Amino acid sequence: MRRSRFLINTLKETPKEAVVVSHVLMMRTCMIKQLASGIYTLMPLALRSVRKIETIIREELDRAECQELSMPMVQPAELWRESGRWQAYGKELLRFKDRKENGYCLGPTHEEVITDIARREIRSYKDLPVNLYQIQNKFRDEIRPRFGLMRGREFLMKDAYSFDVDEEASSVSYQAMYDAYKRIFTRCGLNFKPVEADSGAIGGSYTHEFHVLAGSGEDEILSCNNCDYAANVERAELAAMPPAGVPADAADPVEVHTPAKKTIEDVAAFLEVAPETCVKTLVFRAGDDIVGASLMGHRELNEAVLRGRLDVAELELVTDTATFEKHGLCPGFMGPINWPKDVPLYVDEEVMGRETVVTAGNKRDYHLTGVVPARDIKPTEVLTLRSARAGDGCPRCGEGVYASYRGIEVGQVFKLGTRYSQAMNATYLDADGKEQVMVMGCYGIGVTRTMAAAIEQNHDKDGIIWPVQIAPFHVALLNLDVKDDEVNEACEAVFKGLRAAGAEVLIDDSPLRPGPKFKDADLIGLPIQVKVGSRSLKQGNIEVKVRKTGERRTVPLAGAVDEVLGLLREQGWNASPGQV
Repeated sequence: MRRSRFLINTLKETPKEAVVVSHVLMMRTCMIKQLASGIYTLMPLALRSVRKIETIIREELDRAECQELSMPMVQPAELWRESGRWQAYGKELLRFKDRKENGYCLGPTHEEVITDIARREIRSYKDLPVNLYQIQNKFRDEIRPRFGLMRGREFLMKDAYSFDVDEEASSVSYQAMYDAYKRIFTRCGLNFKPVEADSGAIGGSYTHEFHVLAGSGEDEILSCNNCDYAANVERAELAAMPPAGVPADAADPVEVHTPAKKTIEDVAAFLEVAPETCVKTLVFRAGDDIVGASLMGHRELNEAVLRGRLDVAELELVTDTATFEKHGLCPGFMGPINWPKDVPLYVDEEVMGRETVVTAGNKRDYHLTGVVPARDIKPTEVLTLRSARAGDGCPRCGEGVYASYRGIEVGQVFKLGTRYSQAMNATYLDADGKEQVMVMGCYGIGVTRTMAAAIEQNHDKDGIIWPVQIAPFHVALLNLDVKDDEVNEACEAVFKGLRAAGAEVLIDDSPLRPGPKFKDADLIGLPIQVKVGSRSLKQGNIEVKVRKTGERRTVPLAGAVDEVLGLLREQGWNASPGQV
């Protein structure tokens, strides 16, 4: 492809609305253009990369004996009411009515539609297992779309759904997709990690997320340094902590005046104790009720655990004084001692594992020291409410400790069980002619997000550094003197030679000076740069640069094609039929 005929207008300056690296670089390289908040046009350069990711996905899912279909993006409300998600999904579901006042939504996902297909088409156990997938645009009305393709409202996604006769068979399908995902992201040239995770709004009993490791990742991942266990911080397990007893010499709690000391840090400093000895208590609104949660002050609450225990989609932190006063709670000084009976109190097991702690006194400007949890705290239930963190021991192997990474979630696999098939009556006849409910799995990959994550992981101060497998082109061929016939002929010879071997080449035949061409080549970040100029060509040579390492080689023109192909193969390139 010739730059003079390719729609690409690079920018020197960083767009004001772009914050993360992938958004900045995709805007500067003319890969995406914003149409509305969180909605982008994929320009030709981006689409080439996206299509390569799609091809890898299709090849691996075909290998796993999945079948591709295409479902409507517009979905009727009736299906979502059947599954119980019409209201539960929240405001991210964009709802609307047609001219006949029938309710519809723009699909953020397709569990309802695919379950409807399965119940219509699958009759017998002989028809199972089945795994159906599509690659299609989705829409989620994000409250705060940001970071370009990382958190947009409209995005391209691969979603697959498996149907099996029972849990055992479903586990086989799950493992097949888990393995396929590992091959997909490996083939995309990404450094990634599969981690155990929370199933969120989709539901299900077991799930793994696939994260591209990058310092800009929104998610924290904890991975054991001794075994293979890794999990999203919301899901990471902690070693059980047994409750402590009551010390034989335990005295009663002491009430201490702590004027205006509300934060854990201020209280610890005032009392001259470690923050790790202080308990904090939070109050949440869960549906129509309010609940309390107590944990050690240096810990973060794992809201996913509390949401799961209360079976609610969202928790809202209570901050209004009227609510506190209604239940006899003192804002800023709430502690688990003398807790109101009408408010459930969930306490982290780490609190109950301490012999003594410091708590707020449920009285303005007072705290209690010498609190003995086993004697003084009366929880509704003891849970593992704290989030795991780096340095915590791994409960799986019992020997390692957690290390922390930042990750960008690009894929997730779920064991759905009968969450949708039961609600929507998706059944089959078993070998005895009895009706049974199908067991489902769900498997998603954010295709456009994968492209953005690849940039987040692979860039430097000058621009993108594409993994060769998903680069829009493999080679940037820079004609440094378009008015020189000899240079033009040499460029054409290299261009045709690389194309004939299956390499994809973007030839910069623009009239720009060499400096701007070099800048653009680094910004766009194709794996190999070939520079053809009149000065070096007089000695029969051209220059080849590896974008990832910056290595430069002066090579004879006659051997340039073989040199470039060798460098591409070192990066994992394999020619595919039909590449141009």
